[in-house]
Amino acid sequence: MAVYTHGHHDSVLRSHNVRSIANSAAYLEPHLAADAHLLDVGAGPGTITADFAGRVASVTAVEISEDALNLSRTLAAERGIDNIDFAVEDVHALSFADAAFDIVHAHQVLQHVGDPVQALREMRRVTKPGGIVAARDADYAGFIWFPLLPELDEWLRLYREAARLNGGEPDAGRRLLQWARAAGFTDITATASTWCYATPAEREWWGGMWADRILQSALAAQLEREGLATRAQLQQISDAWRSWASDGDGWYLVPHGEILCRA
Repeated sequence: MAVYTHGHHDSVLRSHNVRSIANSAAYLEPHLAADAHLLDVGAGPGTITADFAGRVASVTAVEISEDALNLSRTLAAERGIDNIDFAVEDVHALSFADAAFDIVHAHQVLQHVGDPVQALREMRRVTKPGGIVAARDADYAGFIWFPLLPELDEWLRLYREAARLNGGEPDAGRRLLQWARAAGFTDITATASTWCYATPAEREWWGGMWADRILQSALAAQLEREGLATRAQLQQISDAWRSWASDGDGWYLVPHGEILCRA
């Protein structure tokens, strides 16, 4: 099992807490039948999970630890949602029976696991014949921004290095189709979608969030611990994020690969 590079610091959750079906799972939305039983792999803080719970009969949310799972538990309790079950699971070896779910979903998960092909095999195993396995992952090598700041180039280089040291694949989006084929799927729809940040409010949120993450999150701790960057270098990157956020010309694009696979 790979290490989750981002961790769960508040600066990270500020990004995850805005995710929804609309901005993160629109490719799956047409397939959300009211009578479906859905497995959400890597539920995180549970915002997408909670959206699913309002659209399908039941949701099972899984995470790699109780601490991580408690984030989605807390949100469900706050919203009074009662059709979500919770379990600590390893996606490489799920404890569920064969053909247990109509839909199995993973958002920004396969980029962090040690063996994404085995993860997809397991996701397929627990999906009913004819059901759907859905995955969406960012592709860091495809990130595009303006103005061009060398400190953000360094940020991207450091992130990709750290993610690979942790056993993950940060450029996962472009590999989802390959991984799904290797896992044995033959009926696959591969698509793409993006997040784009260009308004003053969007820049303040995205740039400010990363300015904090590069100093305070698990990624920052790893970069210093493993001698990949000094605190001073991380501060320079943080300052560059704030500079980008305050620039009226600032624009940022995050590409994602998506797959819908019939089991």
